Amino acid sequence: MSAVEVRDLRVELGGARILDGVDLTVAAGEWITVIGPNGAGKSTLLRAVGGLVAATGSISLLGTPSARLHRRDRARIVATVPQSPVVPPGMVVFDYVLLGRTPYIAPLGRESATDLSAVREVLERLDLTGFGDRELVTLSGGERQRVFLARALAQGATLLLLDEPTTALDIGHQQDVLELVDQLRHDHGLTVLTTMHDLSIAGEYADRMVLLAEGRVAAAGPPSEVLTEELLAKYYRARVRVVAGEHGPLVVPVRPHPRRP
Repeated sequence: MSAVEVRDLRVELGGARILDGVDLTVAAGEWITVIGPNGAGKSTLLRAVGGLVAATGSISLLGTPSARLHRRDRARIVATVPQSPVVPPGMVVFDYVLLGRTPYIAPLGRESATDLSAVREVLERLDLTGFGDRELVTLSGGERQRVFLARALAQGATLLLLDEPTTALDIGHQQDVLELVDQLRHDHGLTVLTTMHDLSIAGEYADRMVLLAEGRVAAAGPPSEVLTEELLAKYYRARVRVVAGEHGPLVVPVRPHPRRP
């Protein structure tokens, strides 16, 4: 069964067409990374799949049309980690992760022992047990990213939508976060749909990649078929060399011939 099925997806924001006829299929358990130049519509695509922006066309999640899903039911299927999550002032890690249990708590109700246990399990799984009473503002970038993932996992969702999950992280923390996501994917059968700017890292982790340009799918397939010098020159207007890496193609920027004095 497909985890995500998108057909002829179109999104307009402020009178501008952001996505224009996008088709996308994500198999259950697959990791797909969406790439593309700035303004290509990557974040909007994830927001549309997560039900966070109005769209036309069709979106199905685990075989059910998204339009038929109530908000709470959708939240039990899809967990989204945006580029810059909003963190209420003074909020501590445990309470923030507990927000992931909202779909299971009745309106005006209180969290149950099951909800509290789910949060503790996720914190332990992500090596965050000792951070429960810490305010998020006191954490490093890598630590906060793990907390954002913890909230998403606490939802019990099977589909993770990660919008630039390595933004502002150094290369070591980038690897830590992506390795963690990949391990969780294999351990819990999660499906991952993410956007990324770092093309080399994206190519090492994705099963397939989708290249968006001007709101349309310009290329899709394994990283070796999408990360080519020709496609990157055409759609990124970038001068690069693509070389074989241990786990996927590596994209190396090449400086144009410098001007001589």
